[in-house]
Amino acid sequence: MGCNIAIDGPAGAGKSTIAKRVAKELSFIYVDTGAMYRAVALYLQKKGIDGTDSQAVADHCQEAEVSIRYEDGEQLVILNGENVNACIRTEEVGNMASKTSANPAVRAHLLNLQRNLAEKNNVVMDGRDIGTIVLPDAQVKIFLTASVETRANRRYEEYLAKGEKADLEDIKKDIEIRDHQDMTREISPLRQAEDAVLVDSSNMNIEEVVAAILGIYRDKVE
Repeated sequence: MGCNIAIDGPAGAGKSTIAKRVAKELSFIYVDTGAMYRAVALYLQKKGIDGTDSQAVADHCQEAEVSIRYEDGEQLVILNGENVNACIRTEEVGNMASKTSANPAVRAHLLNLQRNLAEKNNVVMDGRDIGTIVLPDAQVKIFLTASVETRANRRYEEYLAKGEKADLEDIKKDIEIRDHQDMTREISPLRQAEDAVLVDSSNMNIEEVVAAILGIYRDKVE
């Protein structure tokens, strides 16, 4: 079994950015499970499936063949043979993923791939139920969070940096809705694993968060 670092937390907490940096520092493989769920959500969205229609989601999610490929150290999310990295980060896809990721059929469809990757490699994996469900035996578990205001401001700045229009209050409301959906869903709700270390990044920059997690890793593993 590889050495596994599980990073969980709410939407907009910076899990992907931090996980990538930690993986690079340790020469581990980064596995963005949220991107995999977003890829399935993108497929269902393009099919015109209602994300709240659990039967329709279950019936069609198997048609979404999701795989991961690495090129020059970058993770590429492949949906039915197509690189969808550039298509899966919209708010619409994120909201769809929040609804469909709780579907048991969707979770079963992706769970084996995630566990196989972790069994064969040293990985940093981020999501919402990595430490509780996907990799319950991970050597290091982190619960990364930040205040709603901090997460909304970060997302707002990201949109502005891309030259896109954004409304801060709308982003804040979307994050609050996503939090509620993720924490109250029946299957694998977002929660901190009992043995996870809480890292609140509200008043920390990226370098400080990465350093904190690397310190936790070294205390537990090295």
